[in-house]
Amino acid sequence: MNHIPLHDLRRTSAALESLRGRSVASAGMRSDLRQLRLELEDGTLVVIGVGHEPSSKARLEVDVVRPVTDHDQLEVRFGVS
Repeated sequence: MNHIPLHDLRRTSAALESLRGRSVASAGMRSDLRQLRLELEDGTLVVIGVGHEPSSKARLEVDVVRPVTDHDQLEVRFGVS
C-alpha cells in the first residue's frame, strides 16, 4: 500500500476547505480511476488526482481553477516618437 505524505494531505485539505458550502454541478471520473473532476455551480473546476513521482511514490494532486470575475479590458497604447 502506498502512503501519501502528511504535507500532501494538509495541502489538499486546505484547497478543499476553500470550497466548503458550494454546490457541485457535475462530476466525472477518468476511466483509469486516477482523476476526479468536479465542476461547481459558480464555474469553479476542481481536479483531484494521483500522480507518480520518478521514485514511484504516489502523490496526491489537487487543482482548483476559479473563473475570472473581473472582465475589465486592459488598453495599452503605443506611441511612435
